[in-house]
Amino acid sequence: MDDLNINSFNALYTLYYRKSFLFAKSYVHDEQVAEDIAAEALIKLWEKLKTDIINSPQAMLLTILKNKSLDYLRLEQNKLNAMSELSELYVRELDIRVSSLEACDPSEIFSEEVNQIIQATLRTLPEQTRRVFKMSRFENKMNKEIAENLGITVKGVEYHISRALKEFRISLKDYLPLFYFFFYFH
Repeated sequence: MDDLNINSFNALYTLYYRKSFLFAKSYVHDEQVAEDIAAEALIKLWEKLKTDIINSPQAMLLTILKNKSLDYLRLEQNKLNAMSELSELYVRELDIRVSSLEACDPSEIFSEEVNQIIQATLRTLPEQTRRVFKMSRFENKMNKEIAENLGITVKGVEYHISRALKEFRISLKDYLPLFYFFFYFH
């Protein structure tokens, strides 16, 4: 572009930019988008003025602004419609997941399998550790009471319980996240 064209475009831009921006903003309600529409419309008007004879540049500019604003609003409407459809699908999928979780009784599903693992793990424990663990967890006896019954120290009871729990953590490692989940949320 030569200096005359640059000066002419700058004059056009200065004359119409603010009005174009406000017009576009009144429809799109977004300053950044309105700025883009105004700038694009002025460039398009400038290109048309260079090639065509236009009797009313203001009317042409308003038509360009209107069409660009409508294009933007249609695009936004399409995005909203697509998001709405996706949201509806997501809500339906979530409803199905919730329904299936509500119908699911984890204690029934896992109890038999977990019980088998617990029994198998108990069988692998040394006799004293197994006895201490059963008294602690199944008979709800206090460590002091277990120590007195078995003739060992409270520290000895704690050692056997700790050893048993370590074995259970290993044998039930695949189920621990579920246990944490159920204990945390119930």
